[in-house]
Amino acid sequence: MQLLVVGAGAMGRWFADTVGRGAPGEVDVAFADTSAAAAADAAARYDARQVAVDGDERFDAVCLAVPISAVQATVDAQAARAREAMVDVTGAMGPPVAAMRAALPTNERVSFHPLFAPANAPGTVAVVVDQAGPVTDRLRAALAAADCDLFETTVDEHDRAMETVQASAHAAVLAYALAAREVRPEFHTPVSGALAEVVETVTGGTPRVYREIQETFEGADRVAEAAARVASADGEAFESLYREASDRVLRGAHAERGDGDDSRGGGDHEDESSDD
Repeated sequence: MQLLVVGAGAMGRWFADTVGRGAPGEVDVAFADTSAAAAADAAARYDARQVAVDGDERFDAVCLAVPISAVQATVDAQAARAREAMVDVTGAMGPPVAAMRAALPTNERVSFHPLFAPANAPGTVAVVVDQAGPVTDRLRAALAAADCDLFETTVDEHDRAMETVQASAHAAVLAYALAAREVRPEFHTPVSGALAEVVETVTGGTPRVYREIQETFEGADRVAEAAARVASADGEAFESLYREASDRVLRGAHAERGDGDDSRGGGDHEDESSDD
């Protein structure tokens, strides 16, 4: 299989390396990037070829590993190079699936979203199969062989979930990082210590990536509104918000287990102790 990866950043390199190692049969990998230096470096590191981003050489599969904001233009520019399949690992699914479907209506098309940073691989990968076929089957097999946990979803379900697990989560973490005052490590509780670790994870990334997530998915405004409600609540109003949040967590836990028991037993709401 001949694979072109457009975008020589961390995710494009991870995808190329993973497919090159794990796909059934031989895989000839090439990199293209608007930065020729980045493509050359990736090609040298992964025993691949560098090709021009505006070239006309065709490949069995083309993988788009570009910023979400560049998806439409990249699909338009690279569609003619996809002999059999085009896939993406951009992190959104609405824009790339729509663009690939319009440009390549008869080709195989799959959107992958690795729900982890390449440095933390392997992990869970969300998959939207818009048009299946043997080439994309080999790509999926390569990810599975790398111990990734692939699960199928829909465009709407995925992008709605990203409002919570990415846009809202990142906004909450960054807001805490901006609001927190520096304290001695000895003062940290299990809750604040865990938050501090999450802050390190988020702020250790690339600002542009997090910016694109905020620009693509809603969710940050809801975090701000909820924080304002908590900050302005007192007495019974605060306890009511606490119970609302606790009940949401409980319902989510029961939904994951597939049972409908919302009882808390043991009167947890009346426990006067702090879990910090």
